Amino acid sequence: MMIRMLAALGLLSALLATNARAQQDEAKIKQGGTGPVPMSTLLADLKASAPQTRNAAAYQLAGMGPAAAPAVPALIEALQDPSPAVRYPVTIALREIGPAAKAAIPALKKVADDDMSDEVAASAKQAIRHIDPSALSDEKKPDKD
Repeated sequence: MMIRMLAALGLLSALLATNARAQQDEAKIKQGGTGPVPMSTLLADLKASAPQTRNAAAYQLAGMGPAAAPAVPALIEALQDPSPAVRYPVTIALREIGPAAKAAIPALKKVADDDMSDEVAASAKQAIRHIDPSALSDEKKPDKD
């Protein structure tokens, strides 16, 4: 019973912290700002314990487009996230970064070939096509011996 109470207390604490952050972001927006989240916060959020937080960070990085290029190493790492709800927006972020995400192509190829989620695999292929269209066509060329 004590464990359940502690678990409930922990959950309540997490919900309150999330609510407090949402209120801070809302206050920034009301003050006339758009409330941009610093890159360092987004990179930390990619490693958060809650999949929703990791998902949101990946989508925010995707919205930054090529300006999120410094996040490529962290996004490559996030392609191994256990949740497809995180891996999917990570592939979108890499696609939106574009050619500056070329270092992610080997990891994206692995996701495209091996991911259990068809949506994640398809999005990885789209990202590769957007980053370097020749990267997929190189695989399809027959070997000449």
